[in-house]
Amino acid sequence: MAKIDVKKLPVRTGSGYPTPFDLPVARRSRRQLGDAGGVTQFGVNLLTLEPGAWSSQRHWHTNEDEFVYVVSGEVTLVTDAGEEKLRAGDCAGFPCGTRDGHHLINRSRTKPAVCLEVGTRVDIDYIEYPDIDMVFDTRVDSYARRDGTLYPQKPSRAIKAPAMPKKAAPAKRKAKAKTKTTTPRRSGR
Repeated sequence: MAKIDVKKLPVRTGSGYPTPFDLPVARRSRRQLGDAGGVTQFGVNLLTLEPGAWSSQRHWHTNEDEFVYVVSGEVTLVTDAGEEKLRAGDCAGFPCGTRDGHHLINRSRTKPAVCLEVGTRVDIDYIEYPDIDMVFDTRVDSYARRDGTLYPQKPSRAIKAPAMPKKAAPAKRKAKAKTKTTTPRRSGR
């Protein structure tokens, strides 16, 4: 597979959380590196947290392992044990089934933080959000209250690709007297 041009990947902002739980994560964005690389066993995202943004609501998964590596900036990792700073080069793992809600917060007033997120891709998972009245069951594919009442569905999150610079039109070549016939190469080998 060829090198992935990260800057050309679509950017997904915000979350599918119901209001008001979506507000703290409205200024987060992700580029799905794993999808771009054709990876199917685990997901890889490049997460950008603008100043004040959260990575998610505090949560834990029954069947999905998660791992984060801080690429740049500084974030506060919040777990049941409390808070600790993670700086560029620091990392943390969250094994599936461990009932320890976690999330990252960028408490900087001026600088974004960038993290690499890695997580297992599973068909069936149950996610609990211990600080709020919300759960997510992949079998239902909807956010719900702990009593099972579904939250209203939100429209799909917008994915926008970065603006591409316009290229100058290529110069026309002069036709050669003899043309060689070639068989086109198949892509995707």
